[in-house]
Amino acid sequence: MMSSGSSRTGEILSKCMRSTAAALIALALCTPAVAAPTLTAAPKNLTAAQPLPPLGAGDVVTVQVFGRPELTTNTYVADDGGIDMPLVGSVQVSGLSPTKAAQRIAAAFKRGQYLRNPQVTLLVTQSRSQRVSVLGEVRNPGRYVLEGTTTILDLLALAGGTNERGASTVYLIRADDKGQLTRHPIDLNGLNDDRQSLQLLALRGGDSVYVPVAQQFYIYGAVQAPNMYRLEPSMTVLQAISRGGGPTRVANDKRVEIRRRNADGTIVTLQATLAEPVQPDDVIHVRESLF
Repeated sequence: MMSSGSSRTGEILSKCMRSTAAALIALALCTPAVAAPTLTAAPKNLTAAQPLPPLGAGDVVTVQVFGRPELTTNTYVADDGGIDMPLVGSVQVSGLSPTKAAQRIAAAFKRGQYLRNPQVTLLVTQSRSQRVSVLGEVRNPGRYVLEGTTTILDLLALAGGTNERGASTVYLIRADDKGQLTRHPIDLNGLNDDRQSLQLLALRGGDSVYVPVAQQFYIYGAVQAPNMYRLEPSMTVLQAISRGGGPTRVANDKRVEIRRRNADGTIVTLQATLAEPVQPDDVIHVRESLF
């Protein structure tokens, strides 16, 4: 038979358990549900495989046939676009990707009834046809090999980027269908200004990229570092003086002159304010105070 003390203890434990359960239910109802993380697919333009450059004259290749080591060939693409293979002779591969070229060689073996189901692989060991040149104001001008889809930004990165004299507008020089060289301007200001579009053409073998010297201005007189400097977009006289190291103690910012060449070749001298826009080849003279 249960004593009165044990009964009293049981009632207390029961009340505590009911209170704890109520508190847990209230906490569960008040706590907002946490949504499960949603997995999103990577953008297609980042995951898509980039095509390899097509084969061209001068490319050195290695061709292997699975199970037939005697047919392994180290050769180059001839001027007529073909490569010489054992048994089948010359196979035209110019303009094809390495994969398509291997398939064409396999088809030649099968068509000549030399192999029933040839498995052919082609590896480009040295690319000589797909080269582009970068010239002008870059840190490492020269010729570079195209690998996959290469843009002007990729080529400039390979060349170490533009130097301090390089302009923000570069030119892609490409031969058209008639063999005439054409120039395509590419404005790099779109890299840091989302209001401008940045057209990036994929490079082809034989293309050249030229980085001209940036537009410049000259400043002398009562400034700390008179010299020739790069002209930045929308630069004012005040910014030009700052670029020149700032004014000296005897400078008078109300006595600033600009010598400017007009379109007809004449040179004029203008009294300029600090808000005056600077134009290419301006010569800025900051005069000293009279007193």
